[in-house]
Amino acid sequence: MEIISKEPINKGWSCDKKYCVTTADGTKYLLRVTPFDKSANRENMFRMQQEVAKLGIPMCKSLEIGECDEGIYILQTWVDGKDANEVIPYLTDSEQYALGLEAGKILKKIHSIPAPENQQDWETRINDKADLRIRKYNECLLKYDNGQAFIDFINANRYLLKGRPQVFQHGDYHIGNMMIENGKVVIIDFDRYDFGDPWEEFKSITWCAQASPLFASGMVNGYFDNDVPMEFWKLLALYISLGTITSLPWAIPYGEGEVQTMRNLANEVLEWYDNMQNPVPSWYTKEVQL
Repeated sequence: MEIISKEPINKGWSCDKKYCVTTADGTKYLLRVTPFDKSANRENMFRMQQEVAKLGIPMCKSLEIGECDEGIYILQTWVDGKDANEVIPYLTDSEQYALGLEAGKILKKIHSIPAPENQQDWETRINDKADLRIRKYNECLLKYDNGQAFIDFINANRYLLKGRPQVFQHGDYHIGNMMIENGKVVIIDFDRYDFGDPWEEFKSITWCAQASPLFASGMVNGYFDNDVPMEFWKLLALYISLGTITSLPWAIPYGEGEVQTMRNLANEVLEWYDNMQNPVPSWYTKEVQL
């Protein structure tokens, strides 16, 4: 394959270098290059993306993997669309909701891939993670206003972790890792893939709810076929609480701008959940007429 042009893409938090490359026949591809010291899981990621693609998921598909001077490269199909978070908030209410339904149904399909049988027990894994994250938050010099509400909610609902199933997870499933191509949702960036509780995958829905509450509502309703169990809402609030208390210590090395972003998000989460007193967030709409 002869590449005649290579344009850098400067988006996202990944350590990968990303390029839009064009071949001699005019076809565009996405080229991702991971430094050798960060590339330990890239062959597994390539293999899992191919498994997901077999399900007919609309996604950026992995075509080729190999070594180059800069690291491990993966060549992927090019998605000729626009970032979902730049498009969806400006659509009509019914269009936002319909795309959310689509994203929820896609996620349900992704979760049909089971986790390996040797996965660590989910309850043990998340309780260990919760203990570590609570300790790091308590040791952090900065604090949220009423951050204790998150910790209290986590501790009161740990019992829900018992016996949870585990499946393949995209790892960062939200509006920022989706594109809109020909009016349809396309999923990108599987590089944080994992195996775990399928409902934990919704922990990043906070970014969707900020951009479009109707899209976020559609995503939940599409996943559950409009029959959302209360246990889901409680577990989701637990996972969001865990993510929120982690975000503040994480943000500090990146400067005041990121710290303020996480403070704003924490305040919004507390507002959505009435200071963690109501597990169903205020952004959620149960039914939307299309």
